[in-house]
Amino acid sequence: MKAVILVGGYGKRLRPLTDTIPKPLLPVAGKPILDWQLDWLKANGIRSVILLTGYLHDGLIKKARELCRKKGIEMKYTVEKIPLGTGGALKLAEKLLENEDEFLLINGDIITNMSVKRLSLGNNVAAMALVPLRTSYGVAELKGDKIIGFKEKPVLKDHWINAGVYLLGKDIFDYVPTKGDLEKTAFAELSWNKLLKGVRLDGIYWRSIDSHKDLEEVSKDLKKISVTNVH
Repeated sequence: MKAVILVGGYGKRLRPLTDTIPKPLLPVAGKPILDWQLDWLKANGIRSVILLTGYLHDGLIKKARELCRKKGIEMKYTVEKIPLGTGGALKLAEKLLENEDEFLLINGDIITNMSVKRLSLGNNVAAMALVPLRTSYGVAELKGDKIIGFKEKPVLKDHWINAGVYLLGKDIFDYVPTKGDLEKTAFAELSWNKLLKGVRLDGIYWRSIDSHKDLEEVSKDLKKISVTNVH
């Protein structure tokens, strides 16, 4: 199976770091986000990746080639000359995926140890990994009108969010736009037609790196967990 990685974004919330460094190359616990992702993909048996690049692509492609060569992973890439959204970026890779019955698509800013074997299509066009919502706020525990305690940034296990990891069938390109985001176009249409499977994944490590604080917290986490111990 091939994995396609969305790495073309500007990473605006991580400026000024991303003014000169593409977000996937930002260091977390001593090595780039992309390096962690490639280790995770390799642990899942994936040996071929396609990078969907755009912003600061020259440096990203050079470093990615170096990382992939060391890990024995085949690498191809596309380049957005203008921002096309996640859907448009994927559309550029359609020819590179024409012989694949299914493939993995992941956001280029997540760190996880999930096993991709837990994703399956069945009769669906796409399957989306879902993880419990981690709130960024402290939550008060109430008994009547009395506060009896607090939970700091709890995981809300009755609310599920998009984990940015998708298993996609070859028919996905019937729904992918030449410009626009997958969430607002292809995935919305698939959900209306009941062709989008949601796979709830609990008990795994998953974080999206969207802020400077995320960089710090995930760096601490990676001293305790392994992305190659997939489950």
